[in-house]
Amino acid sequence: MSDDSSWRIYRRLIGFARPYRGFLAFAAIAMLVEATAAGAFTSLMKPVVDQTFIARNPRVSLLLPLAIVAIFVVRGIAGSATDIYMAKSGRGVARDLRVRVFAKYLRLPGERFDSEPVGSMLVRLGSDSDQVAQAAIDAMKVMLQQALQVIAMLAVMLWTSWRVTLAMLLLGPLLAWMMDQVGRRYRRLGHRIQESGAQLLQHADQALTGQQEVKVYGAQGVEQERYRQLAEHNYKLALKVEATRSVSSAVIQLMGSVGLALLLFFAGHEAMAGRLSAGGFVRIMLSMLAIIPALKQLTNVQGMLQRGVASAERLFEVMDAPGEPETGDRPLDRARGLLEFRDVSARYPGQVQPALQQVSFVAKPGTVTAIVGRSGSGKSTLVKLLPRFYEPTSGEILLDGHPLRDYRLADLRRQIALVGQQVMLFDGTIAANVAYGELEDADGARLERAVAGANAMEFVERLPERLQAPIGHRGGRLSGGQRQRLAIARAMLKDAPILILDEATAALDAESERLVQDALDRLLPDRTTLVIAHRLSTIEHADQVLVLDHGRLVEQGTHVELLALGGLYAYLHRSQFRDQPVDA
Repeated sequence: MSDDSSWRIYRRLIGFARPYRGFLAFAAIAMLVEATAAGAFTSLMKPVVDQTFIARNPRVSLLLPLAIVAIFVVRGIAGSATDIYMAKSGRGVARDLRVRVFAKYLRLPGERFDSEPVGSMLVRLGSDSDQVAQAAIDAMKVMLQQALQVIAMLAVMLWTSWRVTLAMLLLGPLLAWMMDQVGRRYRRLGHRIQESGAQLLQHADQALTGQQEVKVYGAQGVEQERYRQLAEHNYKLALKVEATRSVSSAVIQLMGSVGLALLLFFAGHEAMAGRLSAGGFVRIMLSMLAIIPALKQLTNVQGMLQRGVASAERLFEVMDAPGEPETGDRPLDRARGLLEFRDVSARYPGQVQPALQQVSFVAKPGTVTAIVGRSGSGKSTLVKLLPRFYEPTSGEILLDGHPLRDYRLADLRRQIALVGQQVMLFDGTIAANVAYGELEDADGARLERAVAGANAMEFVERLPERLQAPIGHRGGRLSGGQRQRLAIARAMLKDAPILILDEATAALDAESERLVQDALDRLLPDRTTLVIAHRLSTIEHADQVLVLDHGRLVEQGTHVELLALGGLYAYLHRSQFRDQPVDA
């Protein structure tokens, strides 16, 4: 990032602190009080030395210790107020950014989730948000606090001896140049180390989520070596950051020693000329010693600031990404369910081969349309176009005679219920998972009817908390068949005119499959149903079967018609019933 882009990002970032202006103003006043108290303490060193040790004034020797205690009480109160109100502002900014980025992710199109792993999203929501809070508020706190400290000490030094102070300021340009060089290096490393951290988390999430496959295929060593290499890269980047911080701190300390040497030289000259007392010398020296750690912290804050700017860039990239296209304004209360595909083609970003090519068919209300084909033939892509998770590259999809893009997204999606092979349940109760989202206000009687209709009451009644029983992370306390029945209950409660089934019984045992199939038979009537079929035996009674191959609709008809045709469908059917597994 260039200096200009870093400044633009930081300026935008500071904008998120506007809601906390009151806290920040109070903290700024407290910092000013704190710096003034520090300056007052060093100012007292002149009378302490001159009146106590040289003039030996007994009255002053009693008052000065009390004044020092009072100064440190004020400084302590001001420092605590600074910490508290800056923390409220910083954590508030982190919270606001997390919520906004999470909300934006939920509004991004499906292509985003294909191109960015969930692990990377979690890094943005986690450590990136914390780093941003540090850049926006914590770094500002350090910069203001230490800058005010430096200003207060310089004021004391100028008041004591402007000649000595101006001589000391000769080191200023060299110090500014060094801090600029440090800042440039931090900018180069900041973004790289954030990306490295995202890769680490992404790989760990992938390997730990798939731990069963890792163990079965003996890939522990492979995954461990990949993670070790990523961790090694992150380690080297972190060492570069630490080395930069260490070298810059060492150089500042060296410059501090040079400054003290110059102080002794010029102060001695002023003392010999009778313009500087012993107390004045101590005052200047303590001020100088207070400036050195303040400058060191100002240099170290560069790392915090640049990491935060790099994280902010990653967060803003999400916030600035185009959301799902909201192109329609046609209201839709409840659709009849007439679906028509007209020469629909679709291609995933970065893919040369289209996922769908000029697919045309009609699905009428109250009918079941089965979609079959080999793996990668475009079955899932086709149904994902209906809720507009993806947009077709050409052609048109109509619902009740109007293009999907004419409807508001929320209205369109209210017409669709989805039951997939991989059921998505959320950590919570059975009731909360069935009455999910816009269904959460459903009354208890409707909820119980949906659960009973899905054959889920059979196991729900055996639980002590019944509908209020917790199901664990992703429904981990339930079996596959139980999770599937809850998904069907959710679809029943929604009662949408369009139903999408992604082979809801494919991974179940015989008894669970019987219960789920019975529940599906209750769900299907009076709605337009699209079924992605892997087991061809489950779609023999479908009103029409669409056979896809390499994204094209190659056959269309009923089960009996397609068997008589003797084409791809007949081949897939024969292959399955000869007990030769074919991914259909």
